[in-house]
Amino acid sequence: MNDAAALRFRRLGMLTICAVYLVILAGGIVRASGAGMGCPDWPTCFGQWIPPTSEAQLPANYHEIYAQRGYENTQFNPIKTWTEYANRLVGMTIGFLIFLTAWSSRIYLKTDKPVFYLAITAFLLVGFQGWLGSTVVSSNLNPLKITIHMIVALIIVALLIYTITRSQRDSFAPIDLINLPPKFKTVLLIVIGMTLVQIAMGTQVRQAVDFISHDLVSVDRQFWRDDFPIIFYVHRSFSSLILFTNAWLVWQLRKNVAKNHPLVRAGFLLFGLIVTAILAGVSLDRLGMPPVAQPIHLLMANLILGTQFFMWMALRYSTPKIAI
Repeated sequence: MNDAAALRFRRLGMLTICAVYLVILAGGIVRASGAGMGCPDWPTCFGQWIPPTSEAQLPANYHEIYAQRGYENTQFNPIKTWTEYANRLVGMTIGFLIFLTAWSSRIYLKTDKPVFYLAITAFLLVGFQGWLGSTVVSSNLNPLKITIHMIVALIIVALLIYTITRSQRDSFAPIDLINLPPKFKTVLLIVIGMTLVQIAMGTQVRQAVDFISHDLVSVDRQFWRDDFPIIFYVHRSFSSLILFTNAWLVWQLRKNVAKNHPLVRAGFLLFGLIVTAILAGVSLDRLGMPPVAQPIHLLMANLILGTQFFMWMALRYSTPKIAI
């Protein structure tokens, strides 16, 4: 296999993963700022490929036009419109990057076909994600469809991490993890499951906040907490269990693996992401739901899951002699 082509494939794959996380962050900003309907149509924005910058550029009766399409009380807001438009541009960038990644993966057809098929699957899922985004707009931001939209993004990231890690699995073979506890890999799998449960609960909390924000639109955000459902408190308490369980994993890596090993660095990254996510969650709970904390909290949750999944994949491709 051409080493330069393989390196190019991995770099494209990593760039695409970063772009997916960027669009997750952008989506969180859109949702937190209430800019989801900044563009009430798809794929154009107020009927234009490049959105207007002022209401004067729209038809005088645009309120009636969009009311007939099912979007009542449509009000042009340049900040919200361009926030949503920027989100769409980032999504389009992912489309180009995933196409290039899938195209460059053809070098594995002779040596490791699953890498090629995984890359193609990710490419098709990105296309599905684009269509799903259009249905989110057409449904007037239905919370269930927003949740499905996020779940598909998680699946795309996992597929890309799996694809890139598998493409360089030979580099993980010499990893010496013989000193790790036999239960390490099992605990890591449990932790991944816990993170998925936590994300699911967070999604339900987010849906509840959407309904609260709609019902209490005239009430300051700091008072929304009084109406939070019980699952919010379960979600908040569960974060402590996640913190301590992941801390055990990081400690075992730090104690039993060479300091400069990628898994050790991934472990420290994981711990930092969890602490940041908790701090963002605390600010949402105690500082009156600041909008800036919501996309950060969402992004950290996704990065945590991605880091854990990478660690599991690296362990999976390590040498059979490892006592885990």
